[in-house]
Amino acid sequence: MSTAQRWTCSRSMVATIASVVVVLSVVHLFLFPLTPSLEYFGVGQIRTSCVPTNGTTRESLSPALDKDHGLPVDSHRAVVYHGAPWKAEVGRWLSVCGSIFKEVSIVEKLSGKACKNDCSGRGVCNHELGQCRCFLGFTGEGCSETLPLDCNYPESPELPYGRWVVSICSAHCDTTRAMCFCGEGTKYPNRPVAESCGFKIKLPSEPGAPKFTDWGKPDLDVFTSNGSLPGWCNVDPNEAYNNKVLFKEECECKYDGLMGRFCEIPVQSSCINQCSGHGYCRGGFCQCIGGWFGADCSVPSVFSSVREWPRWLLPAQVDIPSNAHFPDNTISLNAAVKKKRPLIYVYDLPPEFNSLLLEGQHFQHQCVNRLYDDKNATFWTEQLYGAQMALYESILASPHRTLNGEEADFFFVPILDSCIITRADDAPHLSMKDHRGLRSSLALEFYRKAYDHILEQYPYWNRSSGKDHIWFFSWDEGACYAPKEIWNSMMLVHWGNTNSKHNHSTTAYWADNWDGISLARRGNHPCFDPSKDLVLPAWKHPDLISLRSKLWKRSREQRNNLFYFNGNLGPAYANGRPEATYSMGIRQKLAEEFGSSPDKDGKLGKQHQDDVVVTPLRSNNYHEALATSLFCGVLPGDGWSGRMEDSILQGCIPVVIQDGIYLPYENVLNYESFAVRIHEDEIPNMIKILRGFNETEVEFKLSNVKKIWQRFLYRDSILLEAERQRSAFGHVADWATELSQFTEDDVFATFLQVLQYKLHNDPWRRLLGRYKEESGLPPECLLVR
Repeated sequence: MSTAQRWTCSRSMVATIASVVVVLSVVHLFLFPLTPSLEYFGVGQIRTSCVPTNGTTRESLSPALDKDHGLPVDSHRAVVYHGAPWKAEVGRWLSVCGSIFKEVSIVEKLSGKACKNDCSGRGVCNHELGQCRCFLGFTGEGCSETLPLDCNYPESPELPYGRWVVSICSAHCDTTRAMCFCGEGTKYPNRPVAESCGFKIKLPSEPGAPKFTDWGKPDLDVFTSNGSLPGWCNVDPNEAYNNKVLFKEECECKYDGLMGRFCEIPVQSSCINQCSGHGYCRGGFCQCIGGWFGADCSVPSVFSSVREWPRWLLPAQVDIPSNAHFPDNTISLNAAVKKKRPLIYVYDLPPEFNSLLLEGQHFQHQCVNRLYDDKNATFWTEQLYGAQMALYESILASPHRTLNGEEADFFFVPILDSCIITRADDAPHLSMKDHRGLRSSLALEFYRKAYDHILEQYPYWNRSSGKDHIWFFSWDEGACYAPKEIWNSMMLVHWGNTNSKHNHSTTAYWADNWDGISLARRGNHPCFDPSKDLVLPAWKHPDLISLRSKLWKRSREQRNNLFYFNGNLGPAYANGRPEATYSMGIRQKLAEEFGSSPDKDGKLGKQHQDDVVVTPLRSNNYHEALATSLFCGVLPGDGWSGRMEDSILQGCIPVVIQDGIYLPYENVLNYESFAVRIHEDEIPNMIKILRGFNETEVEFKLSNVKKIWQRFLYRDSILLEAERQRSAFGHVADWATELSQFTEDDVFATFLQVLQYKLHNDPWRRLLGRYKEESGLPPECLLVR
């Protein structure tokens, strides 16, 4: 703020403020938020004795100011902090305390426990626990044992290669990865023969009908050297590109680490933080070197060079014991550092929960937000579930990370459920036989096993019954299928269903339905609890055209459509989802009233209007269409959809139609200041409601959308990748140049602000005495009851 303010403070607070030193630091590409602060829904009003009074006394405050604290509020009673309209109780705390907390002294502990046989070169040693994290296909205490991973289920007379599974193979199965390749005796033995590539294709019986694969009959032509037959394993790429030989079109380059129509170009695979410069990415699993460990090789051990320590451990004063010969496996080092809370400890879980799911992918786009081209330059995917990887990478590289669980305020449990579910039944070792085909049940089991591991290996869970632990559920219905044992924790989700209305599984896809999971495993919790959980935005890739066009800045006059929604509208339309339960029927009701494209019967919506677009027809320029609209629909699909993010990033006022289901940040930001909520039974009156807003209110909401759009973008994670690209190539891509111009709070900064608020305002911390001696804040900013 540029406006000078006079402060009314207690004496102790005056002393505290007088001691604050403002430090100007060079802005670097990582753009780490230096003063995070937070808020969350449902907490009682925070009382402090130090507030800005704007040159007036408490008795003379005008009606436009918050009566209790003298803070400006908007027309919807929101308190603005860092440009965003927060719910009043959170905005008050952030505005008063969010900029005055300071660094605290903590001791980081570096471990040096050795692993058996140094993991035999087949894994990474976790030097904190002295346990090996084995690569795919290996197991045992020292990773010395092979773990055969078959490509095929048991054969039968009708199916000599077993029943269909993604890994099914009629050629050579690499049993360390359950992946299918051409194999020895062919010109290109390492060329993938994925799925239908190795089997006979049956032509359609009638024009326009799809082809289908006969999984019982191998296609031996893929091994042919006869250029007049559609081969694969002996096809020379240059001859094929020059149309000199035929090749089988159903054969594709699906596995990560390979590019080109014939998988002839080796490229970088996608690993967590690309191994942080301390290892090599082997198909998704980081092979760390030099004593480094962790899923992204970001954790130094006592064997690592201090000069290479990550920024979040520097500067540090290292205490080296006098007997530091490093001969045994119990040596450790203490490093004194200054950090700002909240401090987050990240569990280094066994790789079955993250790295192995990446290493064994059968389709490179499954759950990552980036891939690499033939020059190893980054290109971003549109994988909506990529938010999980983005947040994980930001936490691992954040100055708010700590290696000392005794100092931690929060504990992050890194499970990649977006990879678990997309890989369910990928191969026999990922079978869902014990889960009745339910991916939701399989995912629940993964989370429960992680909980068991934490209880067995670490002392931190029981201190708060898991209340200070954070779990991310990225799939369509969020934490609906969370095991009962972890429900006390904070859940990060994209689907904030409180079950106040839709008290059942809302997906139309049967394999994700959680209604049938027993209460003995799931418990009877809701999918989302706004008093402890947080909805985060879905992943949206940095679209260069949108960034350069600054679509979020479009004015009211440039937005000609009153309302816009483009998406699947259900069975009444060609190629629509056939299930009546899809979108809980909400999209269907919207189309019935306002459909602007003819349905199968040639009918438009009952109330269709020229400036209202509700269509299933794919737009040639979806972002432009949103940017020329005033209001944009935010409706569910199979659980959450990415429509809220689409609206905000294109500067369109979101119109939310999903009762009892929270959207990103809705329990911390004041949605009335930038969005519209319409009850499902009010859909027929939607246009009347929208036209009823006066221009002042419309402009007010538009202006707030422009202020918060960066909070829906994972800029921190994207710029981490930009820094890696700069290190590798000496320059950055255009998307990095564009994004580096924006400095407002993004998803990760907002997440940290929420944690900061929860740290100092969660009632359970006071009840359990879980406040740290050094909070970095004066007593006036701590919870008072």
